[in-house]
Formats: sequence, structure tokens, C-alpha cells
Amino acid sequence: MADITLISGSTLGSAEYVAEHLAEKLEEAGFSTETLHGPLLEDLQTSGVWLIVSSTHGAGDLPDNLQPLYDAIKEENPDLSNVRYGAVGIGSREYDTFCGAIEKIDVLLTDCGAKRVGSLLKVNILDHDIPEDPAEVWVGSWKNLLQDL
Repeated sequence: MADITLISGSTLGSAEYVAEHLAEKLEEAGFSTETLHGPLLEDLQTSGVWLIVSSTHGAGDLPDNLQPLYDAIKEENPDLSNVRYGAVGIGSREYDTFCGAIEKIDVLLTDCGAKRVGSLLKVNILDHDIPEDPAEVWVGSWKNLLQDL
């Protein structure tokens, strides 16, 4: 089975909780995981499977702990063609920039050659008091798509 690196970006901690919960579910399914909260580019392998979980704050902005990674990828433009990734965004539909951070990350990774596996999950906290719940349902399907990699 594939090793999965979970990358979280969080302002108030919800994305960290979701990432840790998804790591547990993936490990129960037989995957090995590593969870990194706000890693730097040099902390990551430029191959393998990433699962990014990010909240959005402000006007569609990335959390402060994920901004350095985003900036480094944008500046260095690394070859990520050997990366397959999943993406989970957490935000509120009250804002027109709903899940703007994960959308920016999705575009940037694709621009660097990474290939998204499955659909982008956007969790509306107005509908889900516990964002781990819809993320768990999503990862149940997403992990099955990894079998084809």
C-alpha cells in the first residue's frame, strides 16, 4: 500500500484535527501515514501521495502555518509530477471565498505537475459542526482510488 503524507494548514486547529482523524482512518485501512502540520518544502518528498487539509481564513487566505510552503512551491516551481494528492478544504459558505485556500493549493500543485486523485472536498462548517465526519466519508472513497496508482 502507498505511504501517505498528510499536510495540514490550520488557523484555529480544525484542519489539524481533521488531518489526524484521516490519518487514523487510513492507518486502519492498512496505509502508513505521516502527518505534518505546516511543513516546509524541504520536509516533503517530491514523490508519493499527499493529502492536504486546509482551512481558509480572511479573504480566501491560506493559514499562516501553510503560507511558507505555498510560497516556496510558487517560487521554486519544483517538479511534482511524481506526486498524487487529495485535497480537503474547510470553510464557511457565508464567504464568497469559501475554501479559497484549498483551491489555491490545488491550482499550484497542478501547475507543478502533481495529479489530484479524486474530487476536491469542500467542507462547509455551517452544515457540519464536526468537519471530521464528511472528511471521513470522503476519505473512505478516496483511499479506494489509490489502489489504481
